[in-house]
Amino acid sequence: MQVSFSRTLAARALRLLSVVAVTLGVMATTATAQAATLTIGGKNFTEQLILSEMTAQYLRSKGYDVELKNGLGSVVMRQGMESNQLDVVWEYTGTSLIVYNKVTEKLDPQQTYERVRELDGKIGLVWLNPAALNNTYAFAMPGKMAREEGIETVSQLIEKFRANPDMQFAFDMEFVGRSDGLEPMEQLYDFHLARRNIKQMDPGLVYTALKNEQIDAGLVYTSDGRNKGFDLKVLADDKGFFPAYAATPVVRKEVLDANPKLADELNVLSAKINDENMRDMNAKVDIDHRAVSRVASDFLKQEGLVQ
Repeated sequence: MQVSFSRTLAARALRLLSVVAVTLGVMATTATAQAATLTIGGKNFTEQLILSEMTAQYLRSKGYDVELKNGLGSVVMRQGMESNQLDVVWEYTGTSLIVYNKVTEKLDPQQTYERVRELDGKIGLVWLNPAALNNTYAFAMPGKMAREEGIETVSQLIEKFRANPDMQFAFDMEFVGRSDGLEPMEQLYDFHLARRNIKQMDPGLVYTALKNEQIDAGLVYTSDGRNKGFDLKVLADDKGFFPAYAATPVVRKEVLDANPKLADELNVLSAKINDENMRDMNAKVDIDHRAVSRVASDFLKQEGLVQ
């Protein structure tokens, strides 16, 4: 009787241990899943702040645990992807082609996308579907000044500079030193800016300086809402220096493998973004001074991407 009772206790103890083991296993699995945070990166200008914030909000609505790290320089963001510190970013095809992959061949927009998808795929970075958003660089002048001088193209601007060598040009901190930046542009358009001609400043301040006619010309982004809002004349790149810069979600392959629905979800978001609505969102932040988070949220709701 005593042996039977002991066996019963032992059996109950084993069942209890089994339940505890299963429970701990489930808890461990849950904790591991919750720890698998998606880290979203973004660069340090308005459009990138909006895109990265929008992506974070959208993916949270899909149930992902998300950490947002934006305000980064282009090279720093790329290093973050290559070192597995970032999982999802919005990158521009022209930047990857020229800056990261050192391709100097002139390619059309589709060829550019296919080339960077191939090259970056070799290091585990997957380019998803590009948005209908080509945020390439451009030179701009104060609208009134451009109209008075009859300047429509970069070549006409350079002719004016040759006659007025004290003109002031403003650029963001990256462009002057980038491999797709000022030096090769000078070679193509056959001009040279001395140090006294160049003002380097935050991208947002370039627009303000143009608006206030504190500079003669400056580097802008074609999808920026301030071009229209500040009456700036965006000059035609008549020698075709600037490549296509299609904004595209880029994700590390191992992250996609671990999250089978992620690619389709990001492609749905990408399909909603284009030049026009991005310019509107940029203007709401830069001209109307609305919060980035609110602009991103309003867009997602308007497009039916979140409740």
